[in-house]
Amino acid sequence: MSNALYRDCARLFMVGFPGPRIDDDFAALMKDGIYGAILFKRNVGTAQETAALCRDIKTRAGRPFILSVDQEGGRVARLRGEPYTALPPMRELGQRGDVALVERVGRLLAHELRAIGFDWDFAPVLDVDTNPTNPVIGDRSFSRDPDEVARLGVALGRGLEAGGVASCGKHFPGHGDTTTDSHLTLPRLPHDMERLRRVELVPFRAFAQAGLASLMTAHVLFDALDPKVPATMSHRVLDGVLRKEMGFDGVLVSDDLEMKAIAAHYSVEEATVQGTIAGVDLFLVCHQVDVQRRCIEALVRAVESGRVPRARIEEAHRRLARLEARFAHGPEDRLATLGDAEHRSLAEGLASGFNGKDPTEVMLASR
Repeated sequence: MSNALYRDCARLFMVGFPGPRIDDDFAALMKDGIYGAILFKRNVGTAQETAALCRDIKTRAGRPFILSVDQEGGRVARLRGEPYTALPPMRELGQRGDVALVERVGRLLAHELRAIGFDWDFAPVLDVDTNPTNPVIGDRSFSRDPDEVARLGVALGRGLEAGGVASCGKHFPGHGDTTTDSHLTLPRLPHDMERLRRVELVPFRAFAQAGLASLMTAHVLFDALDPKVPATMSHRVLDGVLRKEMGFDGVLVSDDLEMKAIAAHYSVEEATVQGTIAGVDLFLVCHQVDVQRRCIEALVRAVESGRVPRARIEEAHRRLARLEARFAHGPEDRLATLGDAEHRSLAEGLASGFNGKDPTEVMLASR
């Protein structure tokens, strides 16, 4: 395999790594051309330590290198405690129905993420909270009403992007009504197309029409769309519904390929190849370096054999370059902006949005 082709394929990957420092495996993947990295709890320490790690990564890369994180608020927040602002679950914000307040949340998230060195937040959740027994979405969703999820999800995305951080709506075409968790098994939804268009697809259509930066796929089988493979691997779902029907032309990123919905039912290599053909522009592979390498090598072989057209790789590159041009930030020293006048103003603006109610009651304490 040629070095140039390997780099071209590696660019379609964003990886995780084991701890609070750059290890040799991650450094080698950076050198080989991966697009960026996602940080988890295992990678973060104090604000100072995390900001230093982000600067080190970007300096070591010596090129635009996107750093991402799951910072939703509520129970899904990798950055916690001082000096960050504690945010409630999106369900609590959704109950207020205040678009301006939710957009301010997005701006505050962007301010704090930029201060540490992140470029991309995997938020908002656009899943509709229709199943009270759902084990993975629940209060991460804004509402049981798809129109409210659409309205508030777009507001959060706009706030993030106004603050210089790419947003990512998730999990297309909808994980809210499942009874199982795709981290652990492969969920299936039996709903017909009328139901999907009336409920699950509504927020994603709004997000696509708003021109926001990115969407994340769901590792879920949808009987009415494609009963054979999960959405992440389905050309009918990703190209047919999302690209052609909804007109989405932002970056399409997969959920982690190491989740059991994929890894326990398909080879990660085949998921990579089918996902690329289907329309995924960037794959998350969050844990094991051997899996990360296997996925890249599988894509290289598929391009060499002609199974994946080079034009599909080039299309993904164009979308990734567009996101990079808009949101990639170099190794900055912005840590002092946590607690500055703008930061305090954003946090106080959230508190005032609760109309005199003590914001600590809903975890919106100003830090």
